[in-house]
Amino acid sequence: MEWSGLALAFAAFFLSHSLPIRAPLRPILVRRLGATGFGLAYSTLSIAVLAWLVVAAARAPYLPVWDWAPWQNHLALAVMLPVCLIVTLSVGRPNPFSFGGARNADFDPGRPGIVRFIRHPLLVALALWAIAHLVANGDLAHILLFGTFAAFAILGGRLVDGRKRREMGAEWDSLWARVRAQSVAGQLSHVSALRIGLGLALYLALIALHPVVIGVSPLS
Repeated sequence: MEWSGLALAFAAFFLSHSLPIRAPLRPILVRRLGATGFGLAYSTLSIAVLAWLVVAAARAPYLPVWDWAPWQNHLALAVMLPVCLIVTLSVGRPNPFSFGGARNADFDPGRPGIVRFIRHPLLVALALWAIAHLVANGDLAHILLFGTFAAFAILGGRLVDGRKRREMGAEWDSLWARVRAQSVAGQLSHVSALRIGLGLALYLALIALHPVVIGVSPLS
């Protein structure tokens, strides 16, 4: 019975991440909610479905595939630090190449920030998070959960690239060439100390909240 709950949550996840962003539904929703309203509604829906999926995986029958070892926790802790930094360095910044960019009209290819290194930073963060947790959770339900997220993030970058290329035309190639022409050292010198601090704070907060929300301490 619990496997059916996980299957239903997966179905909701795929539907909620495909139907609202495709024609004709997306244009209708954007007209009614506005671009900002659509973004907020879509983000809220995504978080709600994600929470549902995580709970459904936890309630599924426990079928171990590989044994747990302490190094798996150490790997997850190590990987989650760059994940948190990638998130705080990218959220709320212009990024015309990926989804979720804020104020994309203000994007400066001369100071692209993290986009100089990662075209889809949030998808990369999602993939790293999923792979780290896939290694640390060796039961079938969580392998399906985190394996799906990893594949979704990796394939999602290709899909977004295709859609953005169609939308932007030749501008995509010229803009990306200007971004790649920026020096690595120059972009590192512009990294926001505040965003780095927020990334470290997010990392520590996740460690502290993990046993409260998930029920397992990543330090144990």
